[in-house]
Amino acid sequence: MSETLAKPAAKQTDEVLYEAADGVAVITLNRPERMNTISGPMLAQLTELLLKANADRDVRCVILTGTGRAFCAGLDLVDATKGSGIGSATQASAVSVNLDLRNTPPTVLFAMDKPTICALNGAAAGYGMDTALGCDIRIMAEGAKLAAAFVKRGVVPESGGTWVLPRLLGWSKAAEIIFTGRTLSAKESLELGLANEVTPDAELMDRARAVAAEIAANAPLAVQSAKRLMRMGLEETFNDHVHHVYLQFLQLVRTQDFREGMASFLEKRPADFKGR
Repeated sequence: MSETLAKPAAKQTDEVLYEAADGVAVITLNRPERMNTISGPMLAQLTELLLKANADRDVRCVILTGTGRAFCAGLDLVDATKGSGIGSATQASAVSVNLDLRNTPPTVLFAMDKPTICALNGAAAGYGMDTALGCDIRIMAEGAKLAAAFVKRGVVPESGGTWVLPRLLGWSKAAEIIFTGRTLSAKESLELGLANEVTPDAELMDRARAVAAEIAANAPLAVQSAKRLMRMGLEETFNDHVHHVYLQFLQLVRTQDFREGMASFLEKRPADFKGR
């Protein structure tokens, strides 16, 4: 893998931070004083930085995490009840019936070709839970939790949860969690398969970076193709999917990375993939 120069992190006043080095981008929700609850500026910055990571050829994996004691506690209810921010009466009166969701974080996150890891440093409630579920892999700190509190606040999982959760757990278990508004501990999330692993709180980012580095060491074109095919397979018949897989395979065997993968295997050495 070619060396990647570290890019400077965003200003500390930004509501979302970004850094990238060694093939891994880390995007950090940064409203710790509000438990990383969502605001309009945060959503705009998150979309921008997800697109930035996906377009950067040097980035091979993305970690999404939060600062402070929460990953994302959902909607900023303080701003909403004050009449400002997302969900306020002022904003609701101006909402159009024609919504353009193409550039919102959930749709951008779903469409990303780069693998995504959610490093859950704390509570993920509402929008935060949907965002975590939208990532490919979830690594949870022992003190983290997933809170499906939507119906307790008079809303539905608005950012993909009703689509993702039944596919991850099956209809009945997803229905139980969503309809009850249940909160799941890290241990419960692991047992259900919503978390890939649980780590001590202090080791969370080290573990997330280790998994990201393992992904980044592989041929990036192949990894990204595999993710696209997995996404397509959610809606395809088996025969249609096999056809698409074969077309992608024919393209990959013509790449430099395929030749490097074969050579490194025969020579019993680590591969040096270039993404070409």
